[in-house]
Amino acid sequence: MTYKNTLAILNCSSDTETVIKFENFLKCDFVEQLINITASDLFDANNLSSSIENIESSYLLILLEDKKIDISLSSLNRFFQSATDTKAGIIYSDYYDVENKTLKPHPVIDYQLGSVRDNFDFGPVVLVDLKLLKEALNKSESYKYSAFYFSRLFISTKAEIIRLPEFLYSSEKTENRTTGEKQFDYVNPLNREVQIEYEKAFTKYLKLIDAYLKPEFQQVKNSEEKYEVTATVLIPVKNRVKTIKDAVKSVLSQKTNFSFNLIVVDNHSTDGTREAVEGFCELDHRVILAVPEKKNLNIGGCWNYGINHSSCGKYVIQLDSDDIYKNKNTIQKIVEKFEAENSAMVIGSYELTDFNLKELPPGLIDHKEWTPDNGRNNALRINGLGAPRAFRKSIVKNIGFPDVSYGEDYFIGLAISRKYIISRIYESLYICRRWEGNSDANLDIEKENKNNLYKDRIRTLEILSRINLNKNED
Repeated sequence: MTYKNTLAILNCSSDTETVIKFENFLKCDFVEQLINITASDLFDANNLSSSIENIESSYLLILLEDKKIDISLSSLNRFFQSATDTKAGIIYSDYYDVENKTLKPHPVIDYQLGSVRDNFDFGPVVLVDLKLLKEALNKSESYKYSAFYFSRLFISTKAEIIRLPEFLYSSEKTENRTTGEKQFDYVNPLNREVQIEYEKAFTKYLKLIDAYLKPEFQQVKNSEEKYEVTATVLIPVKNRVKTIKDAVKSVLSQKTNFSFNLIVVDNHSTDGTREAVEGFCELDHRVILAVPEKKNLNIGGCWNYGINHSSCGKYVIQLDSDDIYKNKNTIQKIVEKFEAENSAMVIGSYELTDFNLKELPPGLIDHKEWTPDNGRNNALRINGLGAPRAFRKSIVKNIGFPDVSYGEDYFIGLAISRKYIISRIYESLYICRRWEGNSDANLDIEKENKNNLYKDRIRTLEILSRINLNKNED
């Protein structure tokens, strides 16, 4: 097929005003045709292929969502000219949310190698190189849910994906849930079939770029280090006087057949948190209060401080300062898992509740998408690995946490999974309390973008490491 240097429009919006506006653009020299499809057709490989089969334009502007879109002819031309000038595979831009008739800026973030999560926010309008899209669909399988996801991953291997840092259109806002409510969509059991297919598509992509890791692991070597206790619970904390007592009591209630202690790394609290922990230290020798000299540490830095403490045990088990363990057997089950499977890290499952321990949807978060064969590959696609997280000290100490307060645990999990077995426990071990004091309960768009950009950077570095690892093994 010979492609014309023109633009076709694939419209998933059923809004009448949106359709009429794009029909008017057909009078322009560079706009060739308008094709209306449903939003679900965009994610079904067979339906998407048939929708674009006879299009002869070089580029396709896609309205990804069924919502009202308002874009000017000059903005449409900006998309088109940017694509023709750069030969990009995909072009997207910042935009405005329309909420109660008010325009609110909605900046998006730059695409990078690690922008592989399926919920990456392009905004509802993207421009795609049509030839590359067709090639991607020919390479894909008969995906019912992930046709566009695989296509944009495939296109990223052939051409640049470019963000225009300009607010080129507006879109009616229909998503009003907070970030804390949205972040668990991918582990909702109702989405299980969809997630399995996304994993399949993503694994195919990893093999294309030689970043896929076979289920072959290094053996964990026993450390010669002598430990005061078998296990240590580590709680980094700053200004959590409302919750720290519950967390400490949760640890001290644990029943084990081995010795354990609790190290609370207080990051210079000013609200009475330190005094509350000191009270426990006076009553129980297992509670250790550790205060770093530095006053500029983030959560990752506090973790490094804790795992390097002389009283830190062979296994280090996480507990956030506003959460509690599910029951008295949590630590016992985690250590038994370490020793049964000789793993470098153990991750459990948890339940979401409000501050008063009332269950919140989706309830149990068990991350069953993690399988022994493909868990460490699929981990690159999702934004978290589960809780509670526990580490073999000899390994996590050598890697070290990045000194940040978001994504530090995800970084460690990916780095460990590159070489070693991560064991999973799929029963509830942990209560994660959601309340207004949580760091990710309700983020504004700038903070959400900052977090997503950082986790994408973590994935970029990890993908590059895995590509390099595969090259060295060839």
